[in-house]
Amino acid sequence: MPTLIAGVIAVFVLYTVLQMVRSANPAVLARAIKIAGGIVTLAAALFTGVKGELAVAIPLGLFGAGLLGWAPMGNAGFGRLGGLFGSAGRRSSGQSSRVRSSYLEMTLDHESGAISGRLLAGPQAGRSLDEFDLPELAAMMTGFDAESCALLESYLDRRFPAWRQHAQGDPAGGQGRQTSSGKMTTEEAYQILGLQPGAGPDEIGRAHRTLMKKLHPDQGGSTYLAARVNAAKDTLLRTHRS
Repeated sequence: MPTLIAGVIAVFVLYTVLQMVRSANPAVLARAIKIAGGIVTLAAALFTGVKGELAVAIPLGLFGAGLLGWAPMGNAGFGRLGGLFGSAGRRSSGQSSRVRSSYLEMTLDHESGAISGRLLAGPQAGRSLDEFDLPELAAMMTGFDAESCALLESYLDRRFPAWRQHAQGDPAGGQGRQTSSGKMTTEEAYQILGLQPGAGPDEIGRAHRTLMKKLHPDQGGSTYLAARVNAAKDTLLRTHRS
């Protein structure tokens, strides 16, 4: 009987964890897995070190530190070690991209891939999208233009991954709306790629590759934002060619 009860509890816990993973923000989930892996690796390094196996403990410790974003030997010529595990070597130092529409401004953090947004117009202007729940955000779309709707859908895709499946009255979850095809300005292109005016082709290419990795659909990314990033790259490269 105790074994049966333990089995039922284990199944329930596993089911709960799977549901949490399924509905979690991909960027947040990836960061949580990375932190958990770092903690487990450091614990293993500590245990191995106590047993006197320093040849194994030291590499394990450095690996775990890299997963947690800490490069203990970064100033001694080993800075790239953390970069191999997605930490200091690839840190963006707060670099972010901004995309605007008539009603919204969305910001994408290059390091974490997290998307945040705020309202630019209407009675709620100035407020963060994080302050609203899914029904409130979905209701806003009725007063938005097509480009603002596309931006809001990109935000919802990150914060509520399954929202399209439960959207009422719109089986496609809002996909298929036509967005404006107005010409992108150079200033807007720099903001989207998170670059300073005057950035060279190499910088443009690196920023584009970094953002496309964050925005890939397999990573919970946004088709609309990916298209804007591509357009920003093309706009700036045309400027350099001319």
